Amino acid sequence: MPSNTTAPPAKKKGRRARLIVLVLVLAVLAGVGFGGYWGVSTVRASFPQTTGTIEIEGLSGSVDVKRDEYGVPQIYADSDADLFRAQGYVHAQDRFYEMDVRRHMTAGRLSEMFGKSQVDTDAFLRTLGWRKTAQAEYDTVLSAETKKNLQSYADGVNAYLKDRSNEEVSVEYAALAFSHDYTIDPWTPVDSVAWLKAMAWDLRGNMQDEIDRSLMTSRLGAQQIKDLYPAYPYALHQPIVTQGAVDDATGKFDPKAEASTGSRGQGGAQGTRNQQNPHAGSPAEAMAGMQSQLGALSDALDEVPALLGPNGNGIGSNSWVVSGRYTTSGKPLLANDPHLAPMLPSLWYQMGLHCRTVSATCRYDVAGYTFSGMPGAIIGHNQDIAWGFTNLGADVTDLYLEKISDDGYLVDGRRREFTTREETIKIAGGTSRPITIRETGHGPVVSDRSSELERVGEEAPVPNAAPDRGDGYAVSLQWTALKPGKSMDAVFELNRAKDFKQFQAAAAHFEVPSQNLIYADTQGHIGYQAPGKIPVRAKGDGTLPAPGWDSSYKWKSYIKYDELPYEYDPARGYIVTANQAVVNADYPQLLTKDWGYGARSQRINDLIESKIKDGGKISPDDMRTMQTDNRSEIATLLNPLLLKIDISDPYVREAQKLLEGWDYTQEPDSAAAAYFNAVWRNVLKLAFGDKLPKELRVEGDCINVRRADSTGPVDEQNKLVRECGQRDPESAQPDGGDRWYEVVRPLLKQENNDWWKTPGNRTNAPTETRDQLLAQAMKDARWELTAKLGKDVSTWSWGRLHQLTLQNQTLGTAGPGFLQSMLNRGPWNLGGGEAAVNATGWNAAGGYEVIWVPSMRMVVNVGDWDKSRWINLSGASGHAYNAHYTDQTDKWAEGELLDWAYGEQAVAAATQDTLVLKPKAG
Repeated sequence: MPSNTTAPPAKKKGRRARLIVLVLVLAVLAGVGFGGYWGVSTVRASFPQTTGTIEIEGLSGSVDVKRDEYGVPQIYADSDADLFRAQGYVHAQDRFYEMDVRRHMTAGRLSEMFGKSQVDTDAFLRTLGWRKTAQAEYDTVLSAETKKNLQSYADGVNAYLKDRSNEEVSVEYAALAFSHDYTIDPWTPVDSVAWLKAMAWDLRGNMQDEIDRSLMTSRLGAQQIKDLYPAYPYALHQPIVTQGAVDDATGKFDPKAEASTGSRGQGGAQGTRNQQNPHAGSPAEAMAGMQSQLGALSDALDEVPALLGPNGNGIGSNSWVVSGRYTTSGKPLLANDPHLAPMLPSLWYQMGLHCRTVSATCRYDVAGYTFSGMPGAIIGHNQDIAWGFTNLGADVTDLYLEKISDDGYLVDGRRREFTTREETIKIAGGTSRPITIRETGHGPVVSDRSSELERVGEEAPVPNAAPDRGDGYAVSLQWTALKPGKSMDAVFELNRAKDFKQFQAAAAHFEVPSQNLIYADTQGHIGYQAPGKIPVRAKGDGTLPAPGWDSSYKWKSYIKYDELPYEYDPARGYIVTANQAVVNADYPQLLTKDWGYGARSQRINDLIESKIKDGGKISPDDMRTMQTDNRSEIATLLNPLLLKIDISDPYVREAQKLLEGWDYTQEPDSAAAAYFNAVWRNVLKLAFGDKLPKELRVEGDCINVRRADSTGPVDEQNKLVRECGQRDPESAQPDGGDRWYEVVRPLLKQENNDWWKTPGNRTNAPTETRDQLLAQAMKDARWELTAKLGKDVSTWSWGRLHQLTLQNQTLGTAGPGFLQSMLNRGPWNLGGGEAAVNATGWNAAGGYEVIWVPSMRMVVNVGDWDKSRWINLSGASGHAYNAHYTDQTDKWAEGELLDWAYGEQAVAAATQDTLVLKPKAG
C-alpha cells in the first residue's frame, strides 16, 4: 500500500526563495525563536476540540466521540448517516490538510497548491485519469447505499470546514498564504472514491519489472535476464494456498482438491502457453529502438511513486491467522502489518464506528484502521469477524507499444482515431496550462507526458512489414483500475459481514487493488480469499511490453471470481500471506509471473510450525513477537561463505570477526548486522552494478539520510542530508530485495560463474571467482562503514546506519533543514531489514536509511475483542505540534502494541475526552 506524499522539491531559485519565506512564517507561527502569544495561539487554533458540545448541521441525533489517551476516537451514533457524518467531521479535525493534499494529487491538481513545479506530475496524473474514473464509479456503478454513506461523510467534512479560516484548519495553510491565495474547496464524495485509485497505483504489480526486462535486452542475453528474474522457489517457499484446483467440469475453484506437482512454471498453465517473446516475428531493432523511450517512461513513472512511496519487490505486507486449536485462547488469532513508505502523519487513522444499537437503520459496529478522506474501516473487526490485507501482486497492468501518426494509431494494419480530451491545469501564482490527453483502445498514451519520449518515438524503428511509422512509437497503459468498479461498495460490505459467505460476497466487489484477504470469526473459522479484477490475455504473459498494433495481444476477459483461490479452515490450521505466490505452479490461470519471492512468508510459516510443534500453543504475545522478527534470510546463505574467506588485511579481518557467532538477527545495536548488510550491498554493486543497462533506473534515487560529516562520528555530527544513488553512465545498482536473494542463491554454488567477474579499477584488482568478489566486498564494506560510523568497529551498530526519519507529507520534504526540523520527527534507530518479517526496508542503491516500514501492527484476539492490541506508525493527529502527532512512534519502534478497546465498557474505561456532536438548532 502508499506512501510519502510530497510537495515539489526546491530546485528553482524562485521556489527556494518562497520556501525561505515559509520557514520564517512557520517559525513565527510555531513560536520558535519568538514565542509570542499570537504565534502559539495560531498553531493551537487548528487543534481539534475534543470535549464539550458542538452543533453541526444535518445530524438527526446526538453523536458521542470518545477519545483515549492517544487521541484515538470511538464514535457512537444511532443511524448510518450520523455515524459517517461524524466520521467525516472527526477525520477533518485531525487530518484535513493531509486529505486535501491527497485529493489534489488524485485529481492532478497539485499545481493549485504548490505552483508550477508540479505541472508535469499533474499532467501525468490527469493522463492516467484517476479522478475521471472515480467520477464514473460514483455516477454509474456504486450502490445507492454506498453513495448515501459517501455523501454523509462529505457533509461531515464540510460541516467542520464551514466558517473556519484556512489557518484554523491547519498551520500549513498559513504558510501557503504567504506564497499565494488558496481557497479550500468543499469535500465531495468523489474525493473519497479517488483515493482508492492512488492506492491501486501503489500496489499495481509488475509494471516496472516489465520495463526493466525490456531495457535489459540492450545489454544482456536471454540466460542473463533469466538469471535476474528467477522462477518462484516453490521447493523452498510454500504458496498461500497449498492445495486446490479449478474443476474442469464446473470451472470453479475447489480449495480441497489435490493438485499435481508438475512444473508448468510460475503463474500456471496460461503462463506456460505464452512464454514466447511477445515480439516474436518482429525485427530485433524494433525492441532495441524502444530502449531510450522505455527508460524515459521509467523516469516519468518515478514521479508518481515519489508522491505515494517506493514501488517494487520490497513493498509488501504480512498477515496470518491461526486456528483456535493452536492458540492459548482457543479462538483464532489474526495479525496484520502492511508495509508502506513512512509518512507523517501515518497513512492510517485508528477509529471505532459504533451504532449504539445495531439495527436496519444503523448497521455498523466496527473498529480498525481507516483512511483519512474515506468512510468506513479498511482493516479491522466487527462483532463477528476480523480481517486483514496484504498485496496479492496480480499483474493488472500492461504497456503497449503503439504505431502512431498525427491523427491516429494502427491496429492490424488499419488506422484508428485517438480518443482525446482537453484539460486545464491551474497553477498557483501562474498562468493556467492546457493539455491534450490521448487514449488508444488499450488506455491512455502515457508517453505523451515526456518530451524525451516524443523525440525518441520519432526515430524508433518499426518492423519492415509494417506501414510507415508516421511520428513513431507511443506507449499506452492498460490497467484494471482505469475501469469503474465497486471497491468502495466492498468496504462497507466487509464492515457489515457476519460470516465467511458474506465476507466472500464483499470481497467479490473488491476489484482494485487486488489484495490477499484473510479472515477469522467468533465461531472459530479461518479463511482466505483472493479477489480482484485480473486480466486474461489472449496472447503474451505480461512480462514485456506488447505490440499494440497486433490485436492478438488484447485482453480477452477477466478471471471469474469463483475461479480465484480461497481457503476455508485448511487442515494445517493456519494461513500465511506475505506477498508470496498465491497458488502452486499447476493453477490454470495466470495471476502474475512476478510474485514476491517468499522470504518473509516462509519465515512466518517456520515460526508458526516451531511454536505448535509437539502440542505447543500460540499466544497473542507470540504473534507480536513474530511481527518483530529481525532474522536476515540472505545472511543464512552468505555469512558462512564470508567466514571461510582468508582475509589478510588486519582492518578488514577485524570487521570479519564481527560475523563469527552472529545469529543473523538484525537488532539495532548489532555491529554484525551493520557490517553484513554493508557487505551485501557491495556484493550486489560489484557483481551486478556495472553489468546492467544504463537505462535502468537506480531504485530509490534520492532519500533523506542521517550522515556524519568529516569532523566526527555519526552520533556526534548527526546531520540530515540528501543522498542520491549516482547514475553511473554505464550501470545501475540492484535494490537488494528478496528477488536478489533468489538471484544470488544459485550463484553461490557456482564459484566461477561470469557474474562474479569484475574488471577492477584503479584501487581494486579484477575478480574472477566468487570468493575473490566476496573478499573485495568485505574490504569495500569495511571502509564504507569506517567513513560512516568510525574506525572502531566496537562502536558500530545497525541502528546507527538504519534510521527512520518521519517527514511531514509536503513542506517537510522540501526546503532547508530548518523547515524540516520543525515539521519532521526522528531519527529512530531501527532493527529489522529488507525482506525480514520486521520489514524496515532499505534500498541497496541508495543507502541504509529506512524507506518502507510496517505502517501499523495489529493482533486481533477474535471473540475476546478487548484483548486485541494495535499500534500506528505516528499518531492520530496531523497537526505538527499536537500531543498526538507522533506519540505512538517510540512504542512502535520498540515493537510494542497498545490496548485496543472495543466493547462499550472497555471504551468507557479508556476514555479521557468526550465530545458530543448535536443537531444544529433551527
